[in-house]
Amino acid sequence: MNWERRLYLTAHPLAYPLLRGVARRGPAVRVPGVGVVVNDASLAREVLMDGERFRKDGPGSPGELWTPVLGPSVLLNMEGDAHRALRRRLADLFTPSYAGELCARVLAEPLERLSGRLASGASVDLVDASRVLAGAVIGEVIGLETRSEAAFRDLFAQGERIVSMISLRTRRLSPAQVGRARAVLDPLGDIAAKAYAAGDESTVMGRMRALGLSADEARGAAGAFFLTGTETVATLLPRLIALLADSGRLDDVAADPGGLLGRAVDEAMRATTPTPVMLRSVARPATVGGIAVRPGDRVLIATHNCCRAYGPFDLDRPHPPELRRLWFGAGPHFCIGYPLAMAEIRLVARTLLAAAPLEITGRSAARRVLIPTYRTLTVRSTREPAPGPARGSTNGEVAA
Repeated sequence: MNWERRLYLTAHPLAYPLLRGVARRGPAVRVPGVGVVVNDASLAREVLMDGERFRKDGPGSPGELWTPVLGPSVLLNMEGDAHRALRRRLADLFTPSYAGELCARVLAEPLERLSGRLASGASVDLVDASRVLAGAVIGEVIGLETRSEAAFRDLFAQGERIVSMISLRTRRLSPAQVGRARAVLDPLGDIAAKAYAAGDESTVMGRMRALGLSADEARGAAGAFFLTGTETVATLLPRLIALLADSGRLDDVAADPGGLLGRAVDEAMRATTPTPVMLRSVARPATVGGIAVRPGDRVLIATHNCCRAYGPFDLDRPHPPELRRLWFGAGPHFCIGYPLAMAEIRLVARTLLAAAPLEITGRSAARRVLIPTYRTLTVRSTREPAPGPARGSTNGEVAA
């Protein structure tokens, strides 16, 4: 069985066959209890670009899901003038240059240790390594003071516990689920608020203050970045390496990362679709793929179906305009953390590719997760081991 399909079936054994079955019914399909499901990239982009008729702050939208947890003023639950105003203030938060500098600084030591382990010929679990690395970056974003490997793992696990409460059919969190999410996010919000109050503009929270965000807005933004950014990066990296290895193209990209890595990351994101679905609430009467929708109806953009319509992973596949980075959204809600995610992914991927040729020595799929992923994916470099003792921990983990 194709490993990407196995990951989806293990994570969503019932919902995934339904999602793929709906894809065969046409560009848009009304599914009782779910809403109008969009399976076509062009149609999905039309919905995402129309913030007047399709919104993130109505019934069945991300706003209904996350406002009880994050508060009313975060980008993922806002629309209209308030959203545009906050978006403008955040526009310079993650510039490509700042994102690159942040990742290079935060990941320098753990990536050096990862390189050392690979150079020694040891097997490394890329799932564990990616979680530590993603935790290090998001810890920097929210102002986490404890810079240990254990703290980074714990940070990732906390986010995973919240996100795992969501299924493809979830419309809102129960009061008990909201309580569990707040129990995780409130202490992290306190950490972010402390970093905001310090006002150090070399930090992300300090930059938010300098950009004119209020303390509550900065705290909410930190929570949103924590929830939406950590798993996206951590799940993509092992799948990227697995896709390159399984397709026989890993050595090609390793030989020419400057020319091929960007294309490989985009194609891996299309094939894996780190945001499998996106939600919108209908605010005005409209038509979606020939289906009439009314205010209060729910539109579920099956991003995975939109992307997978173009076939399996193929490094040489061109992406048509309507597909371009659809997994990060489109229009007014295109992911503001995109530069940070890409900087992290490219930096870690270059480190891994520098150790090529790589051999996958073991893997298994993760259960009870929202974003399909590997539970473990161990690799080792088949290069002649470097002389001298191995650097890093003896169990193949990344030290921070």
